[in-house]
Amino acid sequence: MAVPRILIVGGGYVGMYTALRLQRKLHRGEAQVTVVDDDSYMTYQPFLPEAAAGSIEARHVVVPLRQVLSSCRIFSGRATSVRLADRKAEVKPHEGPELTLDYDYVVLAPGSVSRLLPIPGLAESGIGFKTVEEAIHLRNHVLGRMDVAASTTDEEVRRRALTFVFVGGGFAGVEALAELEDMATYACRFFKGIRRTDMRWVLVEATDRILPEVGPDMGRWTARQLSERGVEVRMRTLLKSAENCHIVLDDGDAFDTDTLVWTAGVKPNPLVRAGDLPLDEKGRVRATPFLRVEGTDFAFTAGDAAAVPDLTRPGQMCPPNAQHAVRQARRLADNLLAALRGGGLRPYRHKSAGSVASLGLYKGVAQVYGRELRGYPAWFMHRTYHLMRMPTLNKKSRILADWTLGLFFPREIVSLGAVQNPREEFTLAARM
Repeated sequence: MAVPRILIVGGGYVGMYTALRLQRKLHRGEAQVTVVDDDSYMTYQPFLPEAAAGSIEARHVVVPLRQVLSSCRIFSGRATSVRLADRKAEVKPHEGPELTLDYDYVVLAPGSVSRLLPIPGLAESGIGFKTVEEAIHLRNHVLGRMDVAASTTDEEVRRRALTFVFVGGGFAGVEALAELEDMATYACRFFKGIRRTDMRWVLVEATDRILPEVGPDMGRWTARQLSERGVEVRMRTLLKSAENCHIVLDDGDAFDTDTLVWTAGVKPNPLVRAGDLPLDEKGRVRATPFLRVEGTDFAFTAGDAAAVPDLTRPGQMCPPNAQHAVRQARRLADNLLAALRGGGLRPYRHKSAGSVASLGLYKGVAQVYGRELRGYPAWFMHRTYHLMRMPTLNKKSRILADWTLGLFFPREIVSLGAVQNPREEFTLAARM
């Protein structure tokens, strides 16, 4: 009898945690698990702002799939199509010909990508904040712009270099801006001629509040705190154009910048449209409360790309966040095992515990089980909660070590901008 083949598309929260649970619970030879992802690691996104600010070493916020999923097959490549009718998936490796993978059970967890709007210049001038590569780049970029400003006599170049624009007032935008602003403010003491008042930090949000996840009161408090730190919080404002990094807002303001970070929403990975998957009006894979793809008994889905009914809020779907993704992965793995063994499935049900956000060193905001926290207690809760959720003792220990060393030694303010073009020095030498 052939061994059942389980294909997991996506190595993020849902994909990795599902594979990890299956690896622990499957009997020897009971099934073969294959994980396909463009990267060979899982990124713990809640720690990206701290990685960008240098509070955590960037390598410590990623978990190598090949190391933790030793019993699974790992394919590094992009899944280009998943078909339910003939149970096949097409995978494009980083090099070489496209592969066709057959499966008996499939887990669809490709996650989400940045949702860009048709704004002139955005695609050419902007950068997102969803990957560790983007976090590393932004850290180097911000410090590099400070280097430029401290080394020029051209006021226009200096003003442009010290202007930082973030579009999107959700968790990603607010945390990224707050952590990087906090880092840059600290770094000012080492850059002669640059004061905090020389820098311009702008947060652009289309709606009338930021951080809606922590409630209206905490959102307003966060906006006030950022304003007191010198951040321009521009609510009910839209970005109209960003051509050649010339920012034009719909309130009439216009200025130049070298830094435009786009965090205004996400959309399901385009993979979900390449095949015969049932989709809802937002382009998400339709799921049942048992985390099965609607109309199937062999396909499962969860995470950002899935429309999972929220049984604690009838008529609504689970929000796309890490809190739900990790829990959905556990339930999905258990339901897949039950389907494999002929057992009964259980529905996914979880009432959100709340939300926590870091706003820089020793600063934060939180709403947990209806209780509002701000300042140091919220910041401490943010670190504690996410440290507990970080996979593997190895990564937990390394992150804790980073934080401990940060208590006794000053922050690193070096910009390794050359990593973006590592061959530049070698090429220059060849021309001499």
